[in-house]
Amino acid sequence: MRSFPMNLLTASWLPIRRKSGAAETIRPAQIVDRVADDPIMALDWPRADFRIASLEFLIGLLATAFPPKNEDIWCETWEDPPSVEALDEAFAPVAEAFWLDGPGPRFLQDLENLQSGQEPVERLLIDAPGDSTVKKNTDLFVHRQRIMALGRPAACMALFTLQSWAPSGGAGNMTGLRGGGPLVTLVLPREGASLWEMVWANTPFGVPPSEADLPRVFPWLAPTIGSGKDGTSVRPGHNAHPLQCWWGMPRRIRLDFEAAEDGICDLTGQPDAVLVPGWRQRPYGASYADWTGMPYGAGASIHPLTPRYRQKKDAEWLSVHPQPGGIGYRHWAGIVVNSSDTHRLPASTVLSWRNDRARNVAASLTPRLLAAGYDMDNMKARSFVESEMPLPGVVDPVRQEALDALARAYVEAADQVAGILRQCVREALFGKGTISPDATLFSGLRERFWAQTEGTFFDLLHQAVLLGDGDDIDLRRIWLRALRRVALDLFDSAVMLTPDTGTTEAQRSALARRRLGAAVAGGGKEGQALMMVLKIPVPVTRKATSRMKQP
Repeated sequence: MRSFPMNLLTASWLPIRRKSGAAETIRPAQIVDRVADDPIMALDWPRADFRIASLEFLIGLLATAFPPKNEDIWCETWEDPPSVEALDEAFAPVAEAFWLDGPGPRFLQDLENLQSGQEPVERLLIDAPGDSTVKKNTDLFVHRQRIMALGRPAACMALFTLQSWAPSGGAGNMTGLRGGGPLVTLVLPREGASLWEMVWANTPFGVPPSEADLPRVFPWLAPTIGSGKDGTSVRPGHNAHPLQCWWGMPRRIRLDFEAAEDGICDLTGQPDAVLVPGWRQRPYGASYADWTGMPYGAGASIHPLTPRYRQKKDAEWLSVHPQPGGIGYRHWAGIVVNSSDTHRLPASTVLSWRNDRARNVAASLTPRLLAAGYDMDNMKARSFVESEMPLPGVVDPVRQEALDALARAYVEAADQVAGILRQCVREALFGKGTISPDATLFSGLRERFWAQTEGTFFDLLHQAVLLGDGDDIDLRRIWLRALRRVALDLFDSAVMLTPDTGTTEAQRSALARRRLGAAVAGGGKEGQALMMVLKIPVPVTRKATSRMKQP
């Protein structure tokens, strides 16, 4: 059977599932197909990282070839989605950059036909065991040789995922444009949102690139700008277009394609006349080090889906990366709103939604925030983290600012209580010993504290949204009581007294619990600091009251 090269914009290769439950494969322009009667609801890959990366791919494609010029056009398109034909027409000018195989430039692959030994195709997957792991025979949980050949759709997504999120991989293996394993944050505009709505909700403003700019947008259309000893880096406005943020190519890779009459993809189980059994690479691809450090106000040069942070004022901005324990409300400042010191900033897609789009078209919706990405330990993927949380908001900008301030106060207060809880448990169990407060016991205790207070956090934020007069002092007091209850319960579960407990240990435990109880009741310096964060009047002690009564 004769095979033909695959173009990612004209071939049907994206697996999807419709509202009716029907499963199909589509080309990118078909994300708007049947939006009125049977819309596409989800990408149907067997891997979570492919699903998130596919959303990035589609958002990047729209941002490049079909971006809204302004807020009015975005709103109009939200209300009246384009036709499949309109998207096909918009994508046509960039179609030459999306050949996966064939004789010319290949999608996300080096322009040169690289000469090197073949790597197994499974090593395109970020969580696959590396060469060192295989040699040491330590691939206990993620085994080698699970996948011997990929069909072209799966190979494309493996390649895109690796190039977008590339972790460090030894000498000459460059990290992705956002550093290795960036956090991806996406607005889910409402419960049961269609794929089109999810993608359009996160598509930034812009204008399509000119034909002359295409090699600066899609780096595989031109010779690789290497990062060898001369230290050359790829920078927007210098040797790259800002839209390359969606199409970064840090690794010099060429996929190997083989005709296969009865070929089956080992990952998806789908047939393909061409399979990818391996790939070749050379070191020192593009370095995006200077791109990562661009100032936050550089617009499209900062990746719109990833939040940023800096260590101090005037330091370079760095991408946020997932951490063990996942993403929750404790990350609210920096993931959803600016931190109070402005050293943590949400992704621009989140800011755009909350500052403009939600107010214009989504006042009655119930949006959520999706945060996902690989938790990396240098070159090793510890886990793929994916979390969702509500994204409450109000239309009035002044009330929204007050709601954001309240959320920051909740998180800061919780962080203080979590720290005091950890210290008190350590004192109860070990006294003034040198046990690290970050030991497994204490980090686990902290994780449980955040998990058990998360529901109350969002309940109180939703109540704050409904406040008519904006007086939230009662909600702040409820939050303090919730923190007190959870902290004391966790202390009691970690520090258990038995008939065999010695007198010294029992006294130590009692003092530690008294300290914790006093702090969450507003007593002492710790309690006063907590009350100050929550803007709750500090309770007057008996000693202070007697002092005031003295003539």
